[in-house]
Amino acid sequence: MTTSMERRYADRLEEFSDRHPFLVDLALVLTLMGSATLGASLTLPGAVPPDDDRLAVVLMGVSCLALLGHRTHPRAAVAVNGVCAAIVIVQGYLLTPLLLSPVMASLYWLATLAERPTIRRYGFTTMGVLTLAAAFSDSMDHVSLLLRTIGPVFWLLLPLAAGTMTRLRRAYLAATRARAEHAERTREEEARLRVTEERMRIARELHDVVAHHLALANAQAGTAEHLALVNPRQTKEILHDLTGTTSSALRELKATLGLLRQTGDEGAPLEPAPGLARLPELVSSCASAGIEVTVTTKGEPQPLSPGVDLTAFRIVQEALTNVTKHAATQTAHVGFAYASNRLLITVTDEGPPTAPAPEPRKGFGLMGMRERAESVGGELRAGPRPQGGFEVSTALPLQPSVSGERAV
Repeated sequence: MTTSMERRYADRLEEFSDRHPFLVDLALVLTLMGSATLGASLTLPGAVPPDDDRLAVVLMGVSCLALLGHRTHPRAAVAVNGVCAAIVIVQGYLLTPLLLSPVMASLYWLATLAERPTIRRYGFTTMGVLTLAAAFSDSMDHVSLLLRTIGPVFWLLLPLAAGTMTRLRRAYLAATRARAEHAERTREEEARLRVTEERMRIARELHDVVAHHLALANAQAGTAEHLALVNPRQTKEILHDLTGTTSSALRELKATLGLLRQTGDEGAPLEPAPGLARLPELVSSCASAGIEVTVTTKGEPQPLSPGVDLTAFRIVQEALTNVTKHAATQTAHVGFAYASNRLLITVTDEGPPTAPAPEPRKGFGLMGMRERAESVGGELRAGPRPQGGFEVSTALPLQPSVSGERAV
């Protein structure tokens, strides 16, 4: 608790110093000038003080005034303070922390603002000069040489260490803020990416549901219109199937749009995502539209993950939708081949050998199928067959990675 309060006060002082730098520097300079003047008046018991006190006052004043430029010229401030302090010590004034306070302040600010090589060069030079001045000072003749040299080194090392700690703390806080800003930007970008992926997924679902059922409804309505006068009974059956097709479209559309609801919204529970278990229903709806679909399976059927199951169903659904809308044939074939860890799906139709690939098949349907296959780690190929017709083939992993499952 105490440490936290100390840090809070230190942060407040730094903020005030950033807002009013000149006022803070002026207050510190006046305080240091008073301390240096008081230090110049101190002497050891029995020692004779220097005759000219005005010299020390002038030199200390010059050194303190030099501190006003420590933010822009920290090296010059250290140099001026070191020279002034050395002259005062050589003149016979007692070496005390009060007398060294301007030099100590300049070294502290140098350590907070400059780089390590500059700190070593100016700091050690200043310590060496003042240590030599103390060694030859007349005010400490009766003190051993060891004590004369230890004092300046100890007092001048303190501001260098404190300034270095302050500089490291500021660098740490700056790095922490930079990491927090980077994390915030990354989080926003990740959120935008997730929203984009979700929109693409919902767009694919809407395209598959609407395109498939509308294509079937259009084919059933056209067939019913053609047979209305020739075969009323079959027309009635087709219209009945058309009702089921539109009802199924509404159910799937409602389930897809239900994904946009926020958590906590009341409403009917959503239906489970469709899979290959609904393939007979899909074949039956195609048959009511006049397309005969045959299904063959090779290998031992293996369980699929929910994402792959949905992807496989939607690809078959879209491929049969294209057959209903574009193919000049009434038959289609769906083949499943199970390998050790992959499922190969082919959807083919029997078209004329000389018929070119229909242009409408280059729309969003093929793009959506390819995106679905790639989202679970699979691949898809589509194009006209040499012997005629069109073929869509895709290879899907039975158990995709977690990232691929999430992207479905």
